[in-house]
Amino acid sequence: MKLTDWINLGLLGIALLILWQFRQIILLIFAAVVLTTALNSLVRRFVNVYGWRRDRALLVTAALVLLCGFLFLWLILPLFIDQFQELLDLLPKGFEKLVTWFEQLQANPPEWFPSSDFQLVPDLANLLQQMTTIGGRVFGNFLTFFSNSVVIVLQVLLLTVLTLMMLVNPLAYRRLLLRLFPSGYRQRADDILNRCEVALLSWLGGVAFSSLFVASLSFVGLLVLGVPYAFAHAVLAGLFNFIPNLGPTLSAVSPLFVAFLQSPGKAALVVILYVLIQNLESYWFTPMAMQKQVALLPAATLIAQIFFATFLGPLGLILALPLAVVSKTWIEEAWIKDVLDRPPAS
Repeated sequence: MKLTDWINLGLLGIALLILWQFRQIILLIFAAVVLTTALNSLVRRFVNVYGWRRDRALLVTAALVLLCGFLFLWLILPLFIDQFQELLDLLPKGFEKLVTWFEQLQANPPEWFPSSDFQLVPDLANLLQQMTTIGGRVFGNFLTFFSNSVVIVLQVLLLTVLTLMMLVNPLAYRRLLLRLFPSGYRQRADDILNRCEVALLSWLGGVAFSSLFVASLSFVGLLVLGVPYAFAHAVLAGLFNFIPNLGPTLSAVSPLFVAFLQSPGKAALVVILYVLIQNLESYWFTPMAMQKQVALLPAATLIAQIFFATFLGPLGLILALPLAVVSKTWIEEAWIKDVLDRPPAS
């Protein structure tokens, strides 16, 4: 390698190191880009379908967002907070009863199940304790990230300001990003950005409708079963649905513990309910809602979650799927098609 190549490589390493130090800010910028992409699609719809001027479409879009935010803060958030606070006090009691039930089950196994076979089964109570301890540490770190109200307010404020600033003139920021590419590749980079936008909108629309579907079915199902705090459980199920693989499991924990306080049979019905909801969502509703599905292999999705959560923290876990969608698009287009699949020069 030439001296200039080594210098360029060193500068690239320094740039990556600087970006790593500001990774949380970069994640917030990425989240703002995702929100801007979603809102800009609504603005373009008003402009293209109804023939409105862009400034009028921006005002209507902003008004709709403010209206939805107001309804959320006025109707949904207070009820959720009230139930969630009571739920936090109830969950440890449900867990203690679940552990006690496991201990009693192992001490006095059913007659139809030979007691000798129980010796082959691990101590379920201790196993559950260990799993809960590990999960508690992970979940505790996740909650610690969101426990500082000042940090959250500043992050939400920054996210809102960045989204509004980019929404006013998204093409200017897009052209600025394209200037980072070589002049001969800018048209191709612009095409890849278009593909990323389509993939993000497909994912965002699909997961939003899917989360609403899961939350609604959870609320109705838990009401029918008579599980307390059904509204809080349903909101958590909808929110956790944004996190694939891990989300459905996490959303079933709180109603399971609460139902166990009533009876083991009701807890079993809760498990069956959540399994049915997730199967309906995975195999019926999501394929129907997402006409242009983002083809991500399940293992690739899980690897992306582990990778982004490990290196970027809880915010990386939340944004793991949109990050994976964008990364997949760039790798397929810029690396596989433009580099690996390019025919050799004659």
